[in-house]
Amino acid sequence: MSGTTPKQRLLDAVVDAALDEGISDRSLRAIAESAGTSHRMLIHHFGSREGLLTEVVKAVEQRQRDALADFSSGDADPVDAAKAFWKHLCAPQLAAQERLFFEVYGQALQGRAWAESLVPGVVSDWIGPLSQLLAAGGVASEQAPVHARLALAVTRGLLLDLLATGEADAVDEAMALFARMVNGPDPS
Repeated sequence: MSGTTPKQRLLDAVVDAALDEGISDRSLRAIAESAGTSHRMLIHHFGSREGLLTEVVKAVEQRQRDALADFSSGDADPVDAAKAFWKHLCAPQLAAQERLFFEVYGQALQGRAWAESLVPGVVSDWIGPLSQLLAAGGVASEQAPVHARLALAVTRGLLLDLLATGEADAVDEAMALFARMVNGPDPS
């Protein structure tokens, strides 16, 4: 991690701890202990527990965009990349972070000052990467941003459904239907 700032290294450690153990219901001291630091260092860099949670959500979102890029890199078939990314998002080990995302996003939408920094990129940061994937899959480039926004909304809605119901098969079936609506019937 040469070249990263102490704050970024600390955030990376907290994100790793969050992905391993979840953090939304843990105290700042417990989060600090899991990340191998002190609560004072977390306060110094992030201002508060809530500020830290917002930064964790942003970092996890970036990691997910990086994962999408990995799935769709090279000669990957866009439909296969989208399927693999959906499977990745539905992995049980991401459930705690997805709950944290919806919790912090909800607080931001309620106007909580500590969470408002999440709002500017929560949709826009995804439009470009999703548009590229959709355009590679045959969606006209001028329509790709509209399709990307819809795909993001459907994906988040189905993830929320999965978290609320635990009905993985039904949620997967709904995502498969959405994919057919976007891509047409699977020729295989």
